[in-house]
Amino acid sequence: MKILVINAGSSSLKYQLIDMEDESIHAIGLCERIGIDGHIKHKPLVNGKPVFEADLSMPTHAEAIEAVLDKLVSPEYGVVSSMSEISAVGHRVLHGGIEFAKSVFIDKACMDAIERCIPLGPLHNPANIMGIEACRKVMGDKVPMVAVFDTAFHMTMPAKACTYAIPYEYTEKDNLRRYGFHGTSHRFVSENARRMLGKLDDPNSKIIVCHLGNGSSLSAVKGGKCVDTSMGLSPLVGLPMGTRCGDIDPTVLQFIMNKYSMTMDEVMTMMNKKSGVLGVSGVSSDFRDLGKAAEEGNERAQLALDMFHYWVAKVVGSYAAAMNGVDGIAFTGGIGENGCDSRAAICEYLGYLGVKIDEEANKNRGKEMFISTEDSKVKVMVIPTNEELVIARDTQAIVNAMK
Repeated sequence: MKILVINAGSSSLKYQLIDMEDESIHAIGLCERIGIDGHIKHKPLVNGKPVFEADLSMPTHAEAIEAVLDKLVSPEYGVVSSMSEISAVGHRVLHGGIEFAKSVFIDKACMDAIERCIPLGPLHNPANIMGIEACRKVMGDKVPMVAVFDTAFHMTMPAKACTYAIPYEYTEKDNLRRYGFHGTSHRFVSENARRMLGKLDDPNSKIIVCHLGNGSSLSAVKGGKCVDTSMGLSPLVGLPMGTRCGDIDPTVLQFIMNKYSMTMDEVMTMMNKKSGVLGVSGVSSDFRDLGKAAEEGNERAQLALDMFHYWVAKVVGSYAAAMNGVDGIAFTGGIGENGCDSRAAICEYLGYLGVKIDEEANKNRGKEMFISTEDSKVKVMVIPTNEELVIARDTQAIVNAMK
């Protein structure tokens, strides 16, 4: 079974074609600037086919999907002989609200529910809907499609962890609560961490996943179920990130709005796109640039790094308390997998947990392995994430169950 995995953004569309027989990736690609002028990069990974990259008119997501399918079956750039080889499509959907605690087959009821969640995911859910509708338009109704939600994994959080301390009527009427994101990554990495520790079937296993990148979040996973996570109603809160502010006193927003005559929309843009380590450093949202600037003596770049490491360590500590212990800490995401210095800086705070880092092992990048010493009381791991594989596996399971 070959499954096409689609991740649609407002003006972009990422994709992978995965052969589930051996879970190998046959092609990856990206369509950008949809609705503007359009650009596609398609990279076959089998049969020695060349990469295709070109500007291409894409007024809507439908044209982007058409371009993707055209390249997948192309004699020169393709990896399948015909569309009939693509058995199903798995779609990443950001926000499932309280409607979805697991991946589901996409039908009218599913589409209606995703649409009802637009107020909770106003930047992403409309794009996800466009991606699904574009696939339907191009591929027809006979190809089964599955929605895999970023929020689903975190729906096992207890009320004490996900409820906001606001008048309860808003929780009841508007479903305002902590949802969390990066759920497919946290699910994949926490499962692999339990496997590495020999605790895959242990209902008392305690794992903390640190998904660190331009967007960062942590989760506490007990017995394979999420019991807490750092993001909330939106991906804006929690840690200070690349351009997002993370947790902040709402009074700061009121002060800025009043003093500088900014609207709420302007302040939200500031918090989402101009804050985080970019806002603090004034240098970049890229941690590689921050590291270089800090080495050259830029104090604000160093402050931004220090704040990030401090916040990660602080949340790790709170999750160890929430689970009354921790067996393993797993680093993933662009920074978590490749940021050797960041991992070391974070783990320096964790000596009280008995964490000891193997300095040589920690020099490795992007490789699944332990980076803690043999006598470390809490094992520390690097586990490259694979959200697309999670989507493909769920799609395969749901489609097979329908046969």
